[in-house]
Amino acid sequence: MKCAVIYSSNTGNTKYLAEALKEQLGKQCIFFGDVKEEMEIGEADLIFVGFWTDKGGCQEKMTQFLQNLRGKKVFLFGTAGFGQSQTYFDKIVSHVAEYLDASNTVVGSWMCQGRMPMAVRARYEGMKKTDPQKAMQMIENFDRAMDHPNLEDRKGLVDKAMETVKQITQ
Repeated sequence: MKCAVIYSSNTGNTKYLAEALKEQLGKQCIFFGDVKEEMEIGEADLIFVGFWTDKGGCQEKMTQFLQNLRGKKVFLFGTAGFGQSQTYFDKIVSHVAEYLDASNTVVGSWMCQGRMPMAVRARYEGMKKTDPQKAMQMIENFDRAMDHPNLEDRKGLVDKAMETVKQITQ
């Protein structure tokens, strides 16, 4: 099976995960790279699409890529600054999957929390004056996210992705 790994990574979180997939796939990975608005992915049978969460979905370049994709098996993976909730992750994946043309098939997905830039924490600190309770919740989430993605997250993605590959090739 020929695979491609396409990702968009603002902070390096999603690229870190994408690199784990590339390493695991080895020669099966015929294309690896950062998303471009228009790109040719060759004869890949399965496309691993990695994104960072932007307003509950993915960023514009990834949206355009997904809208142009036709007739592929797609595995979606991503990172979100807010996390720890599978329900929230599932909602994001569902939203991102809506950008795909009906000729594509989502064969799997996986998400984890990802660290955010320190400027975000500074913004949350500034919220303490107007909404201290919400500010503390946001700061606690921010601090939890600082350790993600980690090696356990990479392993979780690779395990889920390889399980999906195995199911497809049987």
